[in-house]
Amino acid sequence: MFVTDIRKEFYEVVANQRVALLVASDIDALCACKILQSLFHCDQVQYTLVPVTGWQDLGTAFLEHKEQFRYFVLINCGANVDLLEMLQPDDDSVFFICDTHRPVDVVNVYNDSQIKLLIKQDDDLGVPSYDDIFRDEDDEEGGDSGNESDEGSEPSGKRRRFDEGAVERRIERQRAKREWEARRREILFDYEQYEYHGTSAAMMFFELAWVLTKDTKDMLWWAVIGLTDQWVHDKITHMKYVTDIATMQRHVSRHNHRNEDEENSLSIDCMRISFEYDLRLSLYQHWSLYESICNSSYTSCNFKLWTLNGQKKLQEFLADMGLPLKQVRQKFHSMDMSIKENLREVIEESSNKYGMKDIRIQTFGVHFGYKNRFLANDMVHACAALLESAEKDDGDNFINALDSLSRSNLDRLHSGIDLAKRKLIAVQQTVASCICTNLILSQGPFLYCYLMEGTPDVKLFSKPMALTLLCKYLLRAFVHSTRNKRCKLLPLIMAAPRDVEKGTVIVVGIPPESETSDKKNFFGRAFEKAAESTSSRTLHDHFDTSIIELKTEDRSKFLDALITLLS
Repeated sequence: MFVTDIRKEFYEVVANQRVALLVASDIDALCACKILQSLFHCDQVQYTLVPVTGWQDLGTAFLEHKEQFRYFVLINCGANVDLLEMLQPDDDSVFFICDTHRPVDVVNVYNDSQIKLLIKQDDDLGVPSYDDIFRDEDDEEGGDSGNESDEGSEPSGKRRRFDEGAVERRIERQRAKREWEARRREILFDYEQYEYHGTSAAMMFFELAWVLTKDTKDMLWWAVIGLTDQWVHDKITHMKYVTDIATMQRHVSRHNHRNEDEENSLSIDCMRISFEYDLRLSLYQHWSLYESICNSSYTSCNFKLWTLNGQKKLQEFLADMGLPLKQVRQKFHSMDMSIKENLREVIEESSNKYGMKDIRIQTFGVHFGYKNRFLANDMVHACAALLESAEKDDGDNFINALDSLSRSNLDRLHSGIDLAKRKLIAVQQTVASCICTNLILSQGPFLYCYLMEGTPDVKLFSKPMALTLLCKYLLRAFVHSTRNKRCKLLPLIMAAPRDVEKGTVIVVGIPPESETSDKKNFFGRAFEKAAESTSSRTLHDHFDTSIIELKTEDRSKFLDALITLLS
């Protein structure tokens, strides 16, 4: 059931208990976890933190902790499946689920005792009504069950007439039941057909902190990063992003206003969050401007930097801005102050001439003391790179990524930024090679690209977030480079080797690229159906249903089934 009063129905319930926190591996979940940890520290709530990467992990974590804990908080996992069916918990276990995945499973919505959903109901959830989905067994069976037992005492003629009436009523009931079931299937299909994302979990917990009047600037900054993660990884529409940014901006103004007097007394260790209308250039303040332009999806696709013509266009663009190459190619913080002062305006002016009218985006920046300044999307890239680092195992990566969000751990954040640069370079090089060697094939209802074993950086793309980011950048680049109008409207499926020893590939599907896209993804259901119809050996373990693992030798029959299904 949906929790209407998050303070009374969630926080006050768990405040005096031991709680198990099960947290998914994405940036928004990490930020939500940091906010909740801070609140728990304030009120000395005992908790155990367990990172979970998929459904199997979640099941294992629950089995390990169900004896010691009664209350479980699930962050960005658990809403889009029938959780009680999956975990089979005892009757006294209670699950608080704060999850951005939609649609929410109907059983979770209508279970009043064990499932509590910390989900904003103003997101257009469109949950079907109870009577359309559930039907009491008594209605179906009732009516004639007692009549057969009296048969011996009735005269035979009368009994036959009575039986005819009973049979007709039973047939009528069965027909009504069949109609109801057909309608139920249709309603559920329409409801569960598309996967999409709702309000950021970090924003939900920040609102809880605000209601409890325990919100701090750190919590506000984490909520901003959680929202920015949804934008960077293309999970929400532009309209939703702008609306949520406005909500965050009000909180930022409130905090800045409240702390104006304190600012003067604090200086070296103070934290200032500011609303920025900044450039869509990844990590440009920690890189050179030239490398940032080359490795940001927005500029790279608009210039088509994988072509000679595109490279020439970039040189013209830099000349148009009047920036010396020597300045552009050195570290941003070493550039002349006179250039840096009005750099954003200069870039915006030249970008408009080159058709890049959206080069600036509403976002937030933070200053830690005098020296360190970060933009919210830099934090997302750095944190994601640490979370999926190939150098360590998943548990260490989770802790490192969580640490990088604390301002006391700037060294970890800087190492994340270095990893993020390497990742963005790898993404752009892979996009360029896929387009130049025509690796993207039109399969009819969708585009398809397979990264062969032995491709540079292929190990990096065996991770779901990195592969999804590559998939989105590649589709954007393809739409900019193809002349085929029909292909511009198609979704993309991408596969990369997951585990060579086990012979598995990871497959991701994303919706078509367009400015007005509602970001709803239908591949989750399609993958399930295709795997079922071909008996392909697949593993649907990710919390995003549009990411699956598949045996390499089943790839071609799985694809054939998808083509048939979606044609």
